[in-house]
Amino acid sequence: MSTVSAVSVVFDPLLPWWLLAALGGLGVVLVGLSLRAGARGALLRLGAIAVVLAALANPALVEEQRKPIADVALIVIDDSDSMTIGERRSQVQAARDSLKRRLGQQEGLEIREVVLPPARIQLGSERPGGTRLIEAMRSALVEVPPERLAGVVLLSDGQVHDVPAIESARGLPPELGGAPVHALIAGKRNERDRLIVLDQAPRFGVVGREVAVKFKIEDPSGGTAPVTLSVGGEVVRRIDVPVGKSIELPITVGNPGANVVELEVAAGPSELTLDNNRALFTINGVRDRLRVLLVSGEPYQGERAWRNLLRSDPAVDLVHFTILRTPSKEDIVPVRELSLIPFPMKELFEQKLKEFDLIIFDRYETGGLITREYFRNIAEYVKAGGALLVSVGPVFATDRSLYRTPIGGVLPAAPLGQVVEAPFKPKVSEVGQRHPVAANLPQAGDAGKEPDWGRWFRLVTSRTERGNTILSGADDQPLIVLDRVGEGRVAQLLSDHLWLWNRGIDGGGPQPELVRRVAHWLMKEPDLEEEALRATSVGGRIEVRRRTLATTFPPVTMTAPDGSTRTLALNQASPGVGLAVVDVDKPGLYRFDDGTLRTVAAVGNPDPLEFSDVRATDARLKPLVDASGGTLLWLADTADPDIRSVRPGRAAGGSDWIGLRRNEGYTVAGINQLPLLPGILVALAFLMAIGSAWWREGR
Repeated sequence: MSTVSAVSVVFDPLLPWWLLAALGGLGVVLVGLSLRAGARGALLRLGAIAVVLAALANPALVEEQRKPIADVALIVIDDSDSMTIGERRSQVQAARDSLKRRLGQQEGLEIREVVLPPARIQLGSERPGGTRLIEAMRSALVEVPPERLAGVVLLSDGQVHDVPAIESARGLPPELGGAPVHALIAGKRNERDRLIVLDQAPRFGVVGREVAVKFKIEDPSGGTAPVTLSVGGEVVRRIDVPVGKSIELPITVGNPGANVVELEVAAGPSELTLDNNRALFTINGVRDRLRVLLVSGEPYQGERAWRNLLRSDPAVDLVHFTILRTPSKEDIVPVRELSLIPFPMKELFEQKLKEFDLIIFDRYETGGLITREYFRNIAEYVKAGGALLVSVGPVFATDRSLYRTPIGGVLPAAPLGQVVEAPFKPKVSEVGQRHPVAANLPQAGDAGKEPDWGRWFRLVTSRTERGNTILSGADDQPLIVLDRVGEGRVAQLLSDHLWLWNRGIDGGGPQPELVRRVAHWLMKEPDLEEEALRATSVGGRIEVRRRTLATTFPPVTMTAPDGSTRTLALNQASPGVGLAVVDVDKPGLYRFDDGTLRTVAAVGNPDPLEFSDVRATDARLKPLVDASGGTLLWLADTADPDIRSVRPGRAAGGSDWIGLRRNEGYTVAGINQLPLLPGILVALAFLMAIGSAWWREGR
């Protein structure tokens, strides 16, 4: 732009303005008094005063060489995921090209543009989701002085989720500096779409109990819509839901930890996208207090260790009975002097048996107190999903062994009738190195080397008929055997010397950790499943982990949210653990299947605000546009609006045009200054005025 000249008169007073005003006022008063007295030459004296005051004001003629500064027009382009619907992106691209062409024809106008890209995966980010178009606009305006901003043009479908609450021009972002904001809306008016809206989604739930999710289906077509409920990728329920009505649906929390829940409504007669036909959320399952029944037989040193260990866990509600005197025991102590309560066999093993999460028999021997019928109830309890832990002593090798009761049908190891009384160090078996209960136990040492923990001194020999031996004792005899029976689980400890580790004898060992793992495995803790497939999302990556007791890992098929599939090969990370890491670039639910096991992973925000409602609208941006004095146009009606330059304070838009403020800013490239009252001229004028006044008075 060429330089232009501008001429103006400026004053650089030799005295303060207030003093000049006072002197001028005093002179006017004196002249007024002279006129009133009829003195001649008073007006000439006023002229002399005016000359002196004008000289003291020091006027000058200033010529500036001005270089105009270009105004800035900012174009903000919404390229978020919802812009892929229909012809929105093509509409915006055509409007963008037209705007740049028309704005390029405006003299003294600089064009800047910023593009809001599709959403990035930011798992765990506390930043809100949705289309942050105003945030992108304000970030770009930081580099633009408000006095240079001519206006902002937003190209979007109107689904903007960070528009501030604006009631008047005072609520506008300060970066605008009074410039108008215009919005050109892509899409069609009155679009129709079916979507599912979560009103209330539980974040936590007690395992085994129900929680309720509240949702509704929005669809202009009305009627009913079929909804599918899935938990962990498995379909749980299908129901028909009335459109527009909030529905509460009960969900049973099946596992501790994360339970990914998916609600999906079938496609409607009019759909813009199917992404908002699905709602995903995670329920974190927590266990209620664990009810444990501990039945101890003949008292021994390890009994207190079991009791103290279970009592120390605040999540355990322990019921402990010790059989001090069996009905077959003969002694001369009167029953009234034993201070024993009657053993509540019927209540424990018939009426309230199913209320217990875990039953432990510690060195118990049969003797007629617990009948075969009650043992049969316990065996059925296990097959129906209960948990049983049997810690045996020497009596297990005799005729009074629990194995000779109906419980023997669910025990994985059968006694051989011998007891080894010799020191040995428990060893993690080959299978145990791959089993999560025994893998990486503290003090276990490296595979093939002797562990660092202390020795035990007793073992009941047995033959493993089922299950997995995770720890072995003397001569590689089974020491701890785990097995699944029907829907339940059984753990068998073939020694009564576990308490030696707790006492620190011979160096001690990880008794609390081992018991904790065994108990949690019996409770079906997902992290301790020996056959498991898990997928964990970390930002834009998914870590797929397969645990197995086998020595090889099957390939895993990954299904992305858009339906595309990919086969993943797993590499061994540790014994029994295969690992694969895959990069992903789209939020949503990813499914994994190895032919036997299935799992899911929610990446980013699986229920993004971006797709909560994808219908094009002008309602969200209208308050911002109206408060700034701009205009809002639909590209479907006005694909190529006219561009006009307007003065500040004038209307900045119409039905087919948008206006940009003309700021007329400039910088001064040079300046010339010429005094209007040189000293000699002032002196001559003053002398002439005074001389004329004297001459007039002398006549």
